[in-house]
Amino acid sequence: MSEESSNPYLRDPPTEFEAVENLSEDTAKTQAEQLREAIREHDYRYYVENDPRIGDRTYDALFSRLQELEDEFGLQTDDSPTRRVGGEPMDGLETVEHVAPMLSIEQSGEADDVRAWAERVESEVGESEFVCEPKFDGLSLEVIYRDGAYERAATRGNGTEGDDVTEQVRRIRSIPSRLRGDFPEFLAVRGEVFMPRDAFQEHNKERVERGKDPFANPRNAAAGTLRQLDPNVVAERPLDCFFYDVLDASVDFETNASEYEAFDDYGLKTNERIDVVDDIEGAIDYRDRTMEARDDLNYEIDGVVIKVNDRESCEELGATARAIRWAFAYKFPARTEVTTVQSIVVQVGRTGRLTPVALLDPVDVGGVTVSRATLHNADEIAELGVSVGDKVRIKRAGDVIPYVEEVVENGEDGHFEFPEHCPVCDSAVERDGPIAYCTGGLACDAQLERAIEHYASRDALDIEGLGGERVEQLLDSGLVESLPGLYDLTREELAELDGWGEISADNLVSELDDAKSPTLPEFLTAIGIPDVGLTTARDLAREFGTLDAVMDADAEALEGVDGIGSTVAGKIREFFESEENRETVAALRERGVEPQEFETENGGDELGGLTFVFTGAMSVTRDEAETLVQSRGANATGSVSGNTDYLVVGDSPGQSKLDDAEANDVTVFEEDEFVDWLAERGIEYES
Repeated sequence: MSEESSNPYLRDPPTEFEAVENLSEDTAKTQAEQLREAIREHDYRYYVENDPRIGDRTYDALFSRLQELEDEFGLQTDDSPTRRVGGEPMDGLETVEHVAPMLSIEQSGEADDVRAWAERVESEVGESEFVCEPKFDGLSLEVIYRDGAYERAATRGNGTEGDDVTEQVRRIRSIPSRLRGDFPEFLAVRGEVFMPRDAFQEHNKERVERGKDPFANPRNAAAGTLRQLDPNVVAERPLDCFFYDVLDASVDFETNASEYEAFDDYGLKTNERIDVVDDIEGAIDYRDRTMEARDDLNYEIDGVVIKVNDRESCEELGATARAIRWAFAYKFPARTEVTTVQSIVVQVGRTGRLTPVALLDPVDVGGVTVSRATLHNADEIAELGVSVGDKVRIKRAGDVIPYVEEVVENGEDGHFEFPEHCPVCDSAVERDGPIAYCTGGLACDAQLERAIEHYASRDALDIEGLGGERVEQLLDSGLVESLPGLYDLTREELAELDGWGEISADNLVSELDDAKSPTLPEFLTAIGIPDVGLTTARDLAREFGTLDAVMDADAEALEGVDGIGSTVAGKIREFFESEENRETVAALRERGVEPQEFETENGGDELGGLTFVFTGAMSVTRDEAETLVQSRGANATGSVSGNTDYLVVGDSPGQSKLDDAEANDVTVFEEDEFVDWLAERGIEYES
């Protein structure tokens, strides 16, 4: 774009505008065209050239003004920068055919294989010079422009056809919506979508702090983002793209190097490390230099690509059914065990426990790519002496949990300090020896997701349809902002979510409604009191009878309950002394959730001293059966032992419990036999 352009929004643009109602349609149209032109130029300078001309606030003001004009006067265009934001989620990804095959290339990590490939090239087309570039570890993409306007994008797929990701790619700001300069009428280019390493670490940091699993590596992050059905997710994540090949065009290029030069003219981002060398030894040297610089790059690479430069020679060399013959990938050896700590973040668990996690440059450990390792607690960090920037050796415990075994080399990025406030909700952090906890309770967003999952789990309220992915979706959509907010969900809202329909929406609303009268042990388990599982919840219910009595019990009364010591009593008391937790319980009750009173007064001691175990599917829930026998003085446990008197079995019972019963000479009742046995003792079994 000419520096002499009369566009007022290119240099020192105004950020205050005349009210739209005072504009004529012609004036609004002219201003919108100038704003589109200017915003495209600013996008190019920021995302491609890394040389912004204006600040973020000024850019936002121009962008908002363009949106305002387009909305007020109906001036939207397909290639407007405003198309990068907004838009409805899609039902699914369609498959489209590529304009030309997107083939793979031969690869090896051995220099002798590279030289052998070069000899084959020379035998067919003579001596050649080569273009060398990093081999990006991202997601390969076809992007099509017609008359300079962005038209379509698709993933590589099987090389012949791939997923249509046109709307997702439209949100990647380094990919222009219009080409610059003297562009061809038709251009189909191949690029690599990736997530920059610093952005990947920051994104993983946010995920880990909120208790979510991080992406294993930037490639997975990019691929997972690009396949999101909601294009707005792509707009929120920092994807980038390098272009490196012409798939088809209405113009010809003499060399691969000239393609890169044309890309720069068109405004298509290319990599800064592209080089042209005279022979294969120069290409091998290029690979070695690039491998040395690998850790300093802000994008993941796993080797270099060596291409014959002359396009006529490339045509002559052709391709096999799977791979082109005029290019070769010289791979790097995999990073193994020793890697760099990029950051140390604190993950907030369901109970509020804070666990430090080292986020790493992805490294291969026993054939598995590892990008994080647990550090357990502040004491372990101090013992290891690990800090950000250190090179560390990673091991996997039991082939599952990665951990930092030792610091191999100290970095210079400083010492990690354990936070005094929760990284998610900013509540105070309390310490219990080496263990740290967030005091935010159910008001902490990081705890909320796991709290809802736990609330709906089988040992709690057993609400079907509230697994991890759906809970995350409800929170991300803004439909649920608190635990009580579950009961505000409507069928209409749920049915509009991706992957839902009227039936699944009806089912969840019905499940929630049915769960409004839980037993007291179920409810005490569901609300996530630290160290209170179903067994302890039953003990509390048997002792106090009502929710209010449990909430108001002092530490001394709690310690008087069998099986509850001073530590657990303190945690129960602390949970109910939290204003946020009491407000959450009150809000649940306002929405009709009222746990049943534990009717110990109507029970008796008919089953006193007996111990029962229940297994399999019965006409009542296991919790209801256990509550029944406990209200009559019996004990209910989860496993069969020599102390068990009766095993009650329903459909599909656990074989291990049956085997243990036989080994310990325990009486086994079918459910109907158990019902008759209770009736003989004057105990009614309600199914």
